[in-house]
Amino acid sequence: MVYKLETRCSLQGAPAQACTIEAENDGTATLYRHRIGSVSETIRITEAPVRMQRWDGSLKQWQPLERAQARFSTNTVCFNDRNLCVINPNYLNSIREDNPNTFSGRDLVKVLFDSTGRVTASCYDSGCDLVKK
Repeated sequence: MVYKLETRCSLQGAPAQACTIEAENDGTATLYRHRIGSVSETIRITEAPVRMQRWDGSLKQWQPLERAQARFSTNTVCFNDRNLCVINPNYLNSIREDNPNTFSGRDLVKVLFDSTGRVTASCYDSGCDLVKK
């Protein structure tokens, strides 16, 4: 296990509630398991190329994400709009530390993915108003 975090998460835009995130390496990917009450949501992120996918338990397969966004002022990361949102200041602080020139002074970053979950576009703050999907 890479780490375990006790935090707050929300599903489908509902109010945030206690949740646990467990991150673990799985070959060339990192799996992020979010346990919110009796619900478990898993996001898989691969590095080369960067892809993000969500485990669909009913289909028993990985489904590509359409979009993800992070808002630094609220320490929130959301996937596919507000289907799954996580308060994770540790992760967002590490992003800022690893990329100080890119994220300095920024509050919002959005990422769009293609039909395989591979990154196709990213935008920042008011520039995201120009990117519609």
